[in-house]
Amino acid sequence: MIDRDLLDRVELVLSRWLAKPKVDIPLLVALLLVAGIGILVQFSASAEDPKLVLNQSLRLGLGFTILWVFSRIPPPWFRSITPWFFMFAMCLLVAVLFVGEGRGAHRWLDLGVIRFQPSELAKLSLPMMVAWYFHSRALPPTWRMLASVSAMIAVPAVLIAEQPDLGTALLVASTGVFAVFLAGISWLRIVLIGGAAVAALPALWLVMHEYQRNRVRMFLDPEADPLGNGWNIIQSKIAVGSGGTFGKGWLHSTQARLDFLPEHTTDFAFSVFSEEFGLFGVTALIALYLFIIGRSLWIAANARDTFSRLLAGSLGMTFFVYVMVNGGMVAGLLPVVGVPMPLVSYGGTSAVSLLASFGIIMSIHAHRRRD
Repeated sequence: MIDRDLLDRVELVLSRWLAKPKVDIPLLVALLLVAGIGILVQFSASAEDPKLVLNQSLRLGLGFTILWVFSRIPPPWFRSITPWFFMFAMCLLVAVLFVGEGRGAHRWLDLGVIRFQPSELAKLSLPMMVAWYFHSRALPPTWRMLASVSAMIAVPAVLIAEQPDLGTALLVASTGVFAVFLAGISWLRIVLIGGAAVAALPALWLVMHEYQRNRVRMFLDPEADPLGNGWNIIQSKIAVGSGGTFGKGWLHSTQARLDFLPEHTTDFAFSVFSEEFGLFGVTALIALYLFIIGRSLWIAANARDTFSRLLAGSLGMTFFVYVMVNGGMVAGLLPVVGVPMPLVSYGGTSAVSLLASFGIIMSIHAHRRRD
């Protein structure tokens, strides 16, 4: 016979868990709008392929479900599992080096049921780990603390760079750097570390793969090889420029339809959007992105503790890097790297991990300080 007291306790827990919405409505609405725009872009960029649109919709549905679940979990729980989550993500990155799959670069793990990129877990676990480390220590960080955090950042960055995926490695490293910046590091130390990073750039050039060097060369002079390495940047700039003020209209991207634009559902999906909706549409989408970033930083500023503040802030700034890097790439302002436009480019692991991070941000908002 089932214990009545146990049933009552379970019912009480469930009623409390389900009674009050934990999601931040303004942030959720903005994310849904961007995701909706992404579905429209995918429908057009894929030449109206219903299977691709359905796959992306299902992945977004999974991502928003995880967002909802995460928004209801208190931040202390995330803090308690952080070291284990970080070690799990690092083990998966090591596994990629031996059994990873992919075209040219080994970035995926195929578990039979699902196929995903462990680097996406690193984008979430690294800022969690840095925030966890700083949470129980006096801030601003000392040189010894910075040395420890540098090692935390270096491990996933090096493992991802070995796949090779330098763009994602730098993006993952930036998630940890943002947490360090928000921890209150002094400007003098920022200048010293920044100077050391600039001085190390020649060494970075020496360890880069030849295709990565070619991307930098084509960024500086894409016309040097217009039918080869410079093709992507040139065609993307043509798509962006031909959109004009109001665009050619939905489903009328000639660069994608005529197959001039490469990777038009993934890395260059924003180029398709720019061509179809023009400056007006791009401005509206960027405004949505800026609202999401600003809202995340506002939530971080009102967080209850150090872990929550650093984590929400670094996740919000990471989202900003996504937008800035992909937007700069398609406009020819930055080298071509494999960074998707958030919730617009096709991709399951990226969308799910992004929405999971916003679930954590919403959890932090629900448990914010109330002074």
